[in-house]
Amino acid sequence: MARTLDTSPSVEPKAPGARPARRRFRQTAGRQHHAGPLTYVLLIVATVISLFPLYWNVVAASHTGDRVVQAPAPLLPGSRLLDNLSFAWDQVDMGEALVNTTIVASLVAASTVLFSTLAGFAFAKLPFKGRGMLLSLVVATMTIPPQLSVIPLYQIITDLGWFDQLQSVVLPSLVAAFGVFFMRQFLVEALPVELVEAARMDGAHSLRIIWHVVFPVARPAMAVLGMLVFVQAWNDFFWPFIALTPDGSPTLQVALAGLGAGNHTVDHAIVLTGALISTVPLLLVFAFLGKHIVGGITAGAVKS
Repeated sequence: MARTLDTSPSVEPKAPGARPARRRFRQTAGRQHHAGPLTYVLLIVATVISLFPLYWNVVAASHTGDRVVQAPAPLLPGSRLLDNLSFAWDQVDMGEALVNTTIVASLVAASTVLFSTLAGFAFAKLPFKGRGMLLSLVVATMTIPPQLSVIPLYQIITDLGWFDQLQSVVLPSLVAAFGVFFMRQFLVEALPVELVEAARMDGAHSLRIIWHVVFPVARPAMAVLGMLVFVQAWNDFFWPFIALTPDGSPTLQVALAGLGAGNHTVDHAIVLTGALISTVPLLLVFAFLGKHIVGGITAGAVKS
């Protein structure tokens, strides 16, 4: 009679009192980890360090210029905040500068987001000859210092009669290479090519695909890019200082350049007061849109 071979794995008997073997890896997906005391301490320290420059700006704006430059520097608010705010507001027409800066920053942000999204979609999902070479050229422009384009750009706006006008600041910044690259990288991963092909099979033309498919998918990245460009345009000083004058149609940064000057001295308290006025609108924007900005930054960070 043929003998049947037992191929089942042999199980070694467990020693008495031995514990069952634990899994080496544990699945932690979906579990909520609670922060320890050290985490809260580090967060508080980082928050204090981040907010201290803003706090000291308020303190300096509430003192006189002589007190600000004395050592040790003041650490508690003074009593001249309202007086300094009124003086800084009237000295350089801060209201007009705020309106001009809002117009410039809003137009630059809106145009950059629109054109960057369109170009990013083309580079990400539309096949055409020379796509890689053109994208490389766009990225290569980011390595060119902006100082090299000042003279030809100044000559162009002078020939067009745009000197000391807001369009001289808006038009050169309608699109940015960083925005094109940023949107392209986002759409490569976030927008499936099958979705675009399905829309074309349903008879949708290019504009409808962009409006109903591309824009909804790219909305988080568009929000982040818009905020970054808005802040950059709000704080831009180099080119607006060349193209605009404090007595014409200045932006906030150009107006701050002529603030606090007089009798061959500079009142640093007034200058810091103007800086405080220019910072408040950005803080308000972050206060109202902070949740959407953070949501846009983290969108796509976790894959299902």
